[in-house]
Amino acid sequence: MSFFNALIPAFNGASTEGEAIPTRRPQYHVVETDAAYNLTVNLPGVAKEGLEVTDEGGELRITGRRALTLPENAAVLHRESSDAAFELVLTHDNTIDSEKIGAELKDGVLHLTLAKAESAKPRKIAIG
Repeated sequence: MSFFNALIPAFNGASTEGEAIPTRRPQYHVVETDAAYNLTVNLPGVAKEGLEVTDEGGELRITGRRALTLPENAAVLHRESSDAAFELVLTHDNTIDSEKIGAELKDGVLHLTLAKAESAKPRKIAIG
């Protein structure tokens, strides 16, 4: 069975204290190996401080916000990106080992290594 059973889009916005907050879903891709799933998420302009990754109850959740810092006396004339918060929620059937998740953020790209649980790894069965 595939790691990702469903994608829960976050385009409608998350709610905080009854108030809707517009969110965006970042671009991502997943590569499966025998030992792990490698997830790459594009997060331009995001710093470590603005990023949160959790895995709970079969949900991998990546949330955060970009931080735009302009020099003094600078005015934005045109901008194609926004400071809207982002959220990516991927559900799985508990096939990853939460204790062995590795994460690295470099140059606006988040790399997650999601180690497979022993029960999800392929096994070779000896024929007697």
